[in-house]
Order: sequence, then structure tokens, then C-alpha cells
Amino acid sequence: MPSGHHKSGAVADAHRGNWVDRYAPEMVKPYARLARWDRPIGFWLLFWPCAFSLALAALASPARGFDWGTLILMLIGAIAMRGAGCTLNDIIDADLDAKVTRTRSRPIPSGDVTKGQAALFLSGQLLVSFVILLQFNFATIALCVASLVLVGIYPFMKRITWWPQLFLGLAFSWGALVGWTSQTGSLGWPPVLLYLGSILWVIGYDTIYALQDVDDDALIGVKSTARLFGKQVKPAVAAFYVGALVLWAIAALMVGDGRIFAPLLIVPAVILGWQVATLEPKERGNALARFKANQWVGLTLTLAMLAEFFL
Repeated sequence: MPSGHHKSGAVADAHRGNWVDRYAPEMVKPYARLARWDRPIGFWLLFWPCAFSLALAALASPARGFDWGTLILMLIGAIAMRGAGCTLNDIIDADLDAKVTRTRSRPIPSGDVTKGQAALFLSGQLLVSFVILLQFNFATIALCVASLVLVGIYPFMKRITWWPQLFLGLAFSWGALVGWTSQTGSLGWPPVLLYLGSILWVIGYDTIYALQDVDDDALIGVKSTARLFGKQVKPAVAAFYVGALVLWAIAALMVGDGRIFAPLLIVPAVILGWQVATLEPKERGNALARFKANQWVGLTLTLAMLAEFFL
């Protein structure tokens, strides 16, 4: 059994005592870990751009209202697609994961799941995503199919570019376009600006996330913005976050008057500012906690738009 693997099969960077470790049936556990169900932050971060895009579409056309049914479908889709993306990533990265302390205990490098079993599980998750996709209009289906190109190339980017975080941003922010088209059947400038803002947000938070692996990455030659920015990582992340807030504000002001949204935007801004101000790259657990705080950024941004819509 490779070193770093826990007897329980628990993954090193999952929260101790998470629901998968505690409650999932033994045969389900390795697959749940492969899909990162023990670390729900990822599917929330994939889901929030869908949510704030739906809220933006509601603001743009108040008569249409806010589509709660689509919100729930997109949450299920985000869980399935994020699980599929992680499974694909782990199949491709098994050799690299075995060399990194944090990822050595993942199901494939630790031997809990074979690549063949992982491929079958990947197919199942993609099938769930496909069934959900068929509930939407043609423009949304076409957009989601196009996003598969980004999902497919992302795992290879850290081998060839210093900017894998940009490619994650392109893929993870896609919901900012999809939420809008699910309501309108077409694209416009507000969702495009929302999308661009979300890309900057993802680059910022995933740079923070990548700080955990800087030393291992340097040894095995994996590239990241965390390594690229080096000592300038805090001002770099701050710049991405400021850009995200500006673009989100413009997108919202294009569809509403902003009287309620603008003051409420201070809440996600404060959370982002706190991340940068208190970031200590060398302190164990610090980067992961700052990264996870982005769950609240997505929630408060969505609530700010919904408040403007409902009030």
C-alpha cells in the first residue's frame, strides 16, 4: 500500500469525519472519494455561476420570474459534472498524484479503484449530466456540449502552461453563460461579463488552492499560477478578485438599477478581501480555509442579485 494511504481509505485532503467516511457504504466510498463527494466545495463552486446567472436573467426580465426548478436541475448537474471532471482528472493524473503528498491517498494511486472501474463510473456520471441537459433549450444544450472541450483539455494544462488556473476558470465559470441561456435562449453582454468576472474569481481562488502543492509541484514539474506569481501571490490574487467584483457589478447594473445589489456586493467583497489579507502561504491549512471561503462568496453574490429582484 503506497505511503500516505490511510487504512480507512480516507483521502489526505478531505475533512476528517466527513459524511462519506462516516456514513457511505464501504463499496461506495472509493467512488464517492473519486467524485469528491467528501469535499462538496467543488460542486458548489461549479454551481454558483449557474445560480448568479439565473438571478441575473430574472433581473433582466422580472415578468419571467426566478426559475427555481432550473436552479435545482443545475445543482444536480453541477454535482454530476464536477464528479465526472474529477474522475477524468484522476484517471489522467494517476502517475502525478502518486508523487504528491496531498494526492497520494486518492482512490486510483492508492489502489482502491482501477482505471477501468473509474472509467465506468465516469460514464455513469456523464449519463446523469446528459439526462439533465435534455431538459433545456437548444442554445443551452449546445453551450454545454461545447464546454466538454474545456473539461477534456483542463487536466493536461498543468503540464504545458503556467496558467492551468485560467483553463479551470474557463470551464468552471461556464454556468454563468448557461444559466442565462436556459432562460432567454440566447447570449448577451450581461452574462458574458458575468462569465469573465467568474473566470477572474476562479483564477484567484484556485491560485490560493494551488499554494498547498507548490513544493511538490516544483519537484515533479507541474506548473501553476501559485508557482508563477511566487512572492507576489497576494497582490496577484487581489487584482483578480477586484477585476471579478468590477465585472460582476457592471453585469448587474446592465440589467437592474443596483440600488439594493450595489450595497450588498460589499459582503462578497469583504470575504474576498479577508482571504487576501489573511493569506499565509506557508501556514498549514491556511490556503485551504481561504479557498473554501469562496463558497460564501458565491452564495452572497447570488443573494445580492436575488434581493434586488425580489425587493
